[in-house]
Amino acid sequence: MPITHEGLAREFEFVTNPGEQKHISEAIDGTAPIMQEMAYELIVGNNADVDRLTQEALTEGFTANQVLDDGLLNGMAIVGVKFRDNLIFVPEVLVAARAMKAGMTHIEPILSASGAEPAGTVVMGTVKGDLHDIGKNLCIMMLRGAGFVVHDIGVDSSPEDFIDAAEEHEAEVVGMSALLTTTMPNMGRTIATFEDMGMRDEVRIMVGGAPVTQDFADEMGADAYGDNAVDAVDKAKDLVKLLAELKSS
Repeated sequence: MPITHEGLAREFEFVTNPGEQKHISEAIDGTAPIMQEMAYELIVGNNADVDRLTQEALTEGFTANQVLDDGLLNGMAIVGVKFRDNLIFVPEVLVAARAMKAGMTHIEPILSASGAEPAGTVVMGTVKGDLHDIGKNLCIMMLRGAGFVVHDIGVDSSPEDFIDAAEEHEAEVVGMSALLTTTMPNMGRTIATFEDMGMRDEVRIMVGGAPVTQDFADEMGADAYGDNAVDAVDKAKDLVKLLAELKSS
């Protein structure tokens, strides 16, 4: 068993999808005890402990990237799975997000000062008519943690809002979220507007949200479907790589 922290091991039991089990367990396998403790304290929302552990880890010589990848993001990966599976709800996610912010306060300045090349630029928003943003915000947090520059255009976003933001920020990926079946068609309308504006080849588009499925994403003409926040990061990485290959060919 790669997880030595008792509390984190209990939390990992909530991850039941085989693919996610493999992905998350491989990420945690071999990480230092302080990182596993940090991941656990983030999941349960102890922001003071995450703050303390982050500072201790940096003092002990762990890099900002190690703290981010081995501690904070591993914890948020389990939070994302539990939220999607309705094992926790909005209040618990917000508490976990506060805990992650406590850790990011210490490592963001270090990462920024390093001048590391961003993983890509993403525009994220909830489609027109939909005011839900918890899932979107969780994806944004995970994407930023993974090194993406993310521009959040908020909720109730029209096709024009997405296009304007993609142009302004020269985004490689546009992410759309919907939580209502009645607003899901607006994803297709937004994609169609990108096509009408002659911008479809310039960006890759991914969609997600509780009622959204892979079949729906394919039908709407999206480039990718993110099943959860962890998956959204992986898909965004794939899309940036794909776009770069297309532009160089």
